[in-house]
Amino acid sequence: MKLFKKLVNVALIATMIFVLGACGKQNKEETDKNKTEENTETTTTPEATKEPTKEAEAPKTDTYELALITDVGTIDDKSFNQGAWEGVEAYAKEKGLTYKYYQPTGKSDDEYLTQIDLAVKGGAKIIVCPGFLFEVPIHTSQTKYPDVNFVILDGAPHSDEENAPIDIASNTYSVFYAEEEAGFLAGYAIVKEGYTKLGFMGGIAVPAVIRYGYGFIQGAEYAAQEMGLADDAVQIKYTYVGNFEATPENMAKAASWYNEGTEVIFACGGAVGNSVMKAAETAGTKVIGVDVDQSSESETVITSSMKNLSKSVYDAITAFYNNTFPGGTSAVLNASVEGVQLPMATSKFTKFSQADYDTIYAKIVAGEIALKKDTDVADAAAIEAPKAAVELIK
Repeated sequence: MKLFKKLVNVALIATMIFVLGACGKQNKEETDKNKTEENTETTTTPEATKEPTKEAEAPKTDTYELALITDVGTIDDKSFNQGAWEGVEAYAKEKGLTYKYYQPTGKSDDEYLTQIDLAVKGGAKIIVCPGFLFEVPIHTSQTKYPDVNFVILDGAPHSDEENAPIDIASNTYSVFYAEEEAGFLAGYAIVKEGYTKLGFMGGIAVPAVIRYGYGFIQGAEYAAQEMGLADDAVQIKYTYVGNFEATPENMAKAASWYNEGTEVIFACGGAVGNSVMKAAETAGTKVIGVDVDQSSESETVITSSMKNLSKSVYDAITAFYNNTFPGGTSAVLNASVEGVQLPMATSKFTKFSQADYDTIYAKIVAGEIALKKDTDVADAAAIEAPKAAVELIK
């Protein structure tokens, strides 16, 4: 494809512009220093979720059957933790089970292990752990607590030894998502909507973020081909900012892109999205959210490239209680199992319709669109560079 061939020889750089056409967590966000907060809801206390610190509103109980441990955020972070928590909450309320979340006071294996210990002592039968930071702690805990089941999202357990192999015990279920498909849907939809000057602002170049970016490029490319656009009709600025934080620097970067004519930025970096949204609000431009439906965060969010976190957690817990828990396995949840999606009901599209979405989604499910991702490249340096996408898709 012409757009990628033009960039084949580009070296590793922080920012790059892709030309698309018809021919064509690490420095993770610093942990909240607040003391551990714990939710102690049951189905009779829905308000406790909205204000988890008001534990007096919830009936006191000694055991909590379902548990979730946050990584570096909170259960109301409008992102990964919240999406997972909503799955726990939905099942618990539906079945009348007690449930609780545990929030680490620091970002370390020892602190995560401490919270897992607390959850087990609190009576947890199944513990949900969102994020790759739990890979080593769960590797330890799955052996320490063989009668407790674990669900890890975006990760697979392994020891802390260098290059240690994945080791998933029979009481652990590892879940990944096809981010390249979610990114593809966002890139395709936004070009079909009529936007041609796009940006991808990733956090840290970890596999999940890279896959989102690769998919976004491919989706924009696919739409440009369908629409018969000229070779230079669609442009994409592409960068990784090196963190998952809301910072003045990230906001300034996004603002500079908008000032240079970028119409929509796919903000794929946790709290980086908050910085991009603020810049978009000032510039009167648009943002694509990530992981969960972020439409409520800002009027600038036109759609969100989502992992169906709540459904995947709900389904895993359902399997546990149905005695069909897929322990000892690792799954990649894709479009075929509704593992990724765009929230069409809250998206602010005016041209891209539900019928358009259903059609392209069905093509992905049917395997008619073959997408490339980070694992298609062996060289680690190439994986972290936009050049890798060029090499993959040309």
